[in-house]
Amino acid sequence: MNFNVFIYSVEKKKEWDEFVKNSKNSHFMFYRNYMDYHSDRFYDFSLMLYDEKNRLVALLPANLDERKLYSHQGLTFGGLLLSNKSTTEQVYDMLLSIVEFLKIRDNVDSLIYKRVPDLYHTYPSQEDLYSLFLLEAKLIRRDVTVSIDLSNPIPYQEIRKRKIKKATKIGIEVSEENDLTDYWDLLTKVLKFNHDAIPVHSLSEIDFLRSSFPENIKCYVARLDGELLSGTIVYENKNIVHTQYLANNEKGRELGALDLVIDHLVRNIYKGKKYFDFGISTEKNGRFLNKGLIAQKEGFGARAFTHDFYEIFIND
Repeated sequence: MNFNVFIYSVEKKKEWDEFVKNSKNSHFMFYRNYMDYHSDRFYDFSLMLYDEKNRLVALLPANLDERKLYSHQGLTFGGLLLSNKSTTEQVYDMLLSIVEFLKIRDNVDSLIYKRVPDLYHTYPSQEDLYSLFLLEAKLIRRDVTVSIDLSNPIPYQEIRKRKIKKATKIGIEVSEENDLTDYWDLLTKVLKFNHDAIPVHSLSEIDFLRSSFPENIKCYVARLDGELLSGTIVYENKNIVHTQYLANNEKGRELGALDLVIDHLVRNIYKGKKYFDFGISTEKNGRFLNKGLIAQKEGFGARAFTHDFYEIFIND
């Protein structure tokens, strides 16, 4: 089956968002209000696929950069967004249709395909993985994230239990933070000191995203006698919660403040979710495992999923 492939345009925003809402591997990051906040940084080249009856059947959030089509550099992950009706044969034909569409253009040499990790699927959705194999796509990067299965949790390691007990005993309190000014200051200082880095989002950007997705993006912090010690941004998506921007100052590390934040989220706020995802612990395109970072996360009973990146060469 051949599918008609079109480049997204703003006139299609409503149709795009409605498909995202109902797809089996949806995430609020794929709504246009999220994708378009950094449109000045990325040349959007998202694709929409239609069948022979002109029904929208798939989306590919994507951007174009130096003759490569990425899915998508501004997002944690990407790949084809599909409905429950999509079959393995159809998904293979969808990827073939995309390749054929790109072949007739003179500005794309390859497609960098960043799969939606399996834990984000609400229904089995590895049709693209098999199709990538048939297309002889090259695995070019593999990151590892660790997640707690909240329906069947593994007990915390003793060191995590001791940290939580200590933080509780001295009176550290965890709460949701609405004004992120203080937290962004803490986060910026921690990233600069530990990694000589800055947050990917500015304070104004994260505030804009929170105002656009108030039910999905939240901040939780730990304080002792009013003093801010640690915290995290959380992204809520259907059955999954994902931590972003974990930060812990020196005093917070000593007193177990961040451990208490995580424990509060796992045991109280998000105990009804399926997965509590900590995000990747890899660097250098997946070739370097940050052993200390992943060990801390695994101490809460989190275990591994992979984020895979594939490259399809268009004119081979």
